[in-house]
Amino acid sequence: MNSRKFMPLVAAAAVAVLTLALGAGSGAAKSDVAAAPAATFKVALVTDIGGLDDRSFNFLANKGLQDAKKRLGVQGRVFISKSNADYIPNLSTAARQGYNLIISVGFLMGDATAAVAKRFPKTKFAIIDFSGSAKDLKGKPTNVRGLFFKEQEAGYLVGYLAARQILAKPYQGQRKLGAVGGLKIPPVDRFIAGYYAGAKKAAGARVQVTHSYSQDFVDQAKCKEQALNQIADGAGVVFQVAGQCGLGVLSAAKEMGAFGIGVDADQGYLGQHVMTSATKKVDVAVYTTIQAAKASGARFRTNYNAVFTVKNGGVGYGKISNRISPALKRAVENIRKQIAAGTIKGIPQAPPAAG
Repeated sequence: MNSRKFMPLVAAAAVAVLTLALGAGSGAAKSDVAAAPAATFKVALVTDIGGLDDRSFNFLANKGLQDAKKRLGVQGRVFISKSNADYIPNLSTAARQGYNLIISVGFLMGDATAAVAKRFPKTKFAIIDFSGSAKDLKGKPTNVRGLFFKEQEAGYLVGYLAARQILAKPYQGQRKLGAVGGLKIPPVDRFIAGYYAGAKKAAGARVQVTHSYSQDFVDQAKCKEQALNQIADGAGVVFQVAGQCGLGVLSAAKEMGAFGIGVDADQGYLGQHVMTSATKKVDVAVYTTIQAAKASGARFRTNYNAVFTVKNGGVGYGKISNRISPALKRAVENIRKQIAAGTIKGIPQAPPAAG
């Protein structure tokens, strides 16, 4: 064969082989893309200084994350804050590591969350007990969702129960109720304000209510001292609104033969001296927020506040002690239904002056 005729045939054959190879390679690439698993949705939870052992607030937030890992298949990590100085480093590390959603646990983290959200505008943030609205955040970031609770509704329920009980069975001849808050911050005060209002609904001026602050969410001894002082002054029921510190309130109630009321989680497992608990379902809020963020991706709504109430099951009361009469249990459940229906409304969010 003439070499000049042969060379075009060789070139044509080479082009045909190359075309087939490219076609096969393209088909393989498409197949690989189709078979690749979807990217895992990553969630970071940054605690406040109460830590995961508080048996209430941070504990519940972590439960919500663990539930999401089991049910939704998300990847999750908890960043523990030992002090306020850890908030910005923990939030920043999570953002740099590419977490899709970062959840801050608590009011005290508001400014830190706003600062980090401003630096990482493509990352989604949520914060418990602090507004996610840009107008309320320093620097006005628009990538934060607030998770709010109507704690005053839960406080109202336990205040009503406590006042009715102390009317029926005075403690050492007195009809007094006490409450111990951690720090004087809005979510704590909403619980206590509702407690006052519920007691007034049940007993008017026949029951005296007082409260104080331990200035701590961790040290149980500080809360126990506050509760012992209230009990010594005649309080037959003491309500703890102080996280891990508040466990000291419940301990004091047990020692002195009084009733204690738990907070956030249902703390009735500690014994029959726990009359009930003002529940704040942080675990449900965290889980549903993760669920929404995973489902909606970039469309996840921020610059917005989600609100959890008695009506939507976000707050309420826990197990009631067997030392409380069935009639009183029915009465407090009736009050819960009235709040859910809107019959009882306008519950105060700020308590009287402490003392």
